[in-house]
Amino acid sequence: MIVLTVYAFLWGRLYLALSGVEDSVAANTTNNKALGAILNQQFIIQLGLFTALPMIVENSLEHGFLTSIWEFITMMLQLSSVFYTFSMGTRAHYFGRTILHGGAKYRATGRGFVVQHKSFAENYRLYARSHFIKAIELGLILTVYAAYSPVAKGTFTYIALTISSWFLVVSWILGPFVFNPSGFDWLKTVYDFDDFMNWIWYRGSVFAKAEQSWKKWWEEEQDHLRTTGLWGKILEIILDLRFFFFQYGIVYQLGIAARSKSIAVYLLSWIYVVVALGFFNITAYARDKYAAREHIYFRLVQLLVVVFFIVLLVALLQFTAFKFSDLFVSLLAFIPTGWGFISIAQVLRPFLQNTMIWGTIVSVARLYEIMFGIIVMVPVAVLSWLPGFQPMQTRILFNEAFSRGLRIFQIVTGKKPKSDV
Repeated sequence: MIVLTVYAFLWGRLYLALSGVEDSVAANTTNNKALGAILNQQFIIQLGLFTALPMIVENSLEHGFLTSIWEFITMMLQLSSVFYTFSMGTRAHYFGRTILHGGAKYRATGRGFVVQHKSFAENYRLYARSHFIKAIELGLILTVYAAYSPVAKGTFTYIALTISSWFLVVSWILGPFVFNPSGFDWLKTVYDFDDFMNWIWYRGSVFAKAEQSWKKWWEEEQDHLRTTGLWGKILEIILDLRFFFFQYGIVYQLGIAARSKSIAVYLLSWIYVVVALGFFNITAYARDKYAAREHIYFRLVQLLVVVFFIVLLVALLQFTAFKFSDLFVSLLAFIPTGWGFISIAQVLRPFLQNTMIWGTIVSVARLYEIMFGIIVMVPVAVLSWLPGFQPMQTRILFNEAFSRGLRIFQIVTGKKPKSDV
């Protein structure tokens, strides 16, 4: 219910911002003191202080008030709220999937004390669908809302409205790496990214496992869609339609729209999708046919595509109200549209798998997976590059004796004598 509430809140705010309702309310509002008072109260609630009160009261009765306050502060410093938020996302995802599609079954979790470093590719396989992609979706909503909402123009107002949502986004993206031993070690991060790209582009046999091949993992992630009933498929398609709302709302904010509110603006925006798909198919066809033996033809096709794109861009700048900023803003509109098509195609896989379009769907899905992986990897790489985060993480996860032993082990292994060969 908490996750559904977050989704309803953010999608509702996004609709108010893109539809112009917030603009009319802001234009007709002369006194915002009452709104500010409400936001101040909401700010306190979003910090989670009210939900933590029962625990503080219980500890006060057992150990005293000061001790309970200190324990609460210690838990926050140990990032227990990040762990709880992440586990809440796990429960919400699988409860929701089971309600829609059925297929509940026992999952062996294992309860040993694990100190082994998990690779980025393994964490991605485990949490991509349940956490990472949903966090990216919510982060995109918050970004678009900040760009087009008049209420969000005030820094404090935007923080007050979205601080808990941003905390959820950060927790869902960084949670597996915060509690992963040596999760912010720079060398391990570099090796993990190489391992992730090898997993994405693996071209092995049909007997490859999901741990080896992205395509095998991608197919296994769709198993719940193949076993679900008709109503489960229909509900899944209805939920996937939300990704098309980005395009519908943002295209009217582009300079090329010239502030027109006609439905023709939205219909003409689909030309962008068709042209992008055409470029991709032409490049993919040329790569498969010419890249191996007649490489010069493949480069010629790439050159022609680039020239056509430049000519098209110049024509738009000359004859329409197109702006260079539209080129980047439109990504916020059309990238979710592509993911919506892929999600619906997965539901309709029994009808599409034996057609020519299925190969294009798989290729585009692989590119989206690379993009999602890079988005998740960027904050991990930044924290790994900054000094001090790795020792801090080790100190939070383990006791002092273990942290000291791990540090000594890293120093010893890092000073191995080099071979003269």
